[in-house]
Amino acid sequence: MPFDPTALDTAFKSLAAYDWAADTAPFQMIDAAVIAAAADKALRADLEKRFGALLADGTSRAAKEYVCRKLMMIGTAASVPALAAFLGDTDNSHMARFALERIPGPEAGAALNKALGTVSDALKIGMMSSLASRRDLACVPVLTTLLKGPPLLAIPAANALGTIHSTEAIAALAAADPFAAEGVGEAVVNARLACAESLLAAGKRADALAIYQGLAKAAAGKPDAKAIELAATRGILACADAVAAAS
Repeated sequence: MPFDPTALDTAFKSLAAYDWAADTAPFQMIDAAVIAAAADKALRADLEKRFGALLADGTSRAAKEYVCRKLMMIGTAASVPALAAFLGDTDNSHMARFALERIPGPEAGAALNKALGTVSDALKIGMMSSLASRRDLACVPVLTTLLKGPPLLAIPAANALGTIHSTEAIAALAAADPFAAEGVGEAVVNARLACAESLLAAGKRADALAIYQGLAKAAAGKPDAKAIELAATRGILACADAVAAAS
């Protein structure tokens, strides 16, 4: 399908007026252009410019969601400012965040990190999830602080640190209380186990073993921590099996 400017102009005019339950047939040209843009830098830049203009033009939430879905596929640093403008907007934050999560490069990560420090607590949870998916190391200091806060933020902070599992993330989790109330301790333990599993899978047996041994020591002699001790013991045995298999 050719992507001449006139045809795309018509399709984008339909998108500008789009709302829920409206006919999406006119968007077939845009959908095809987005696919073709993967191998066409000029077309990609043109589409990003058009999408950015729509985001800034007061279009409907439905149109914005469509745009964000397409930018998940072809978005570059050029689209970051337009998407970042919606990260604090309750209605559009999640779709903008999903798009930024998938855009490579430091600009998207920087936008998410900035939002983590400014958006509402409810939206912070999503920012943590996206930054963890990106394995963004820059967010670890903020996550470490949030880990010490109320459960609403401490639990997703622990989850994010477990996904990132950098040296700093592991240290932050090790310093947290595995028996904290309101689900925080459980999240910390699960995150530490996730770190250990990732390290073991990557062949970093000694680092994984240190986490398992730390959890086993913390749980030893505590009747309510039998599940933690069992999980840690299994991990220690898995580390031993890994050494035997390598011998």
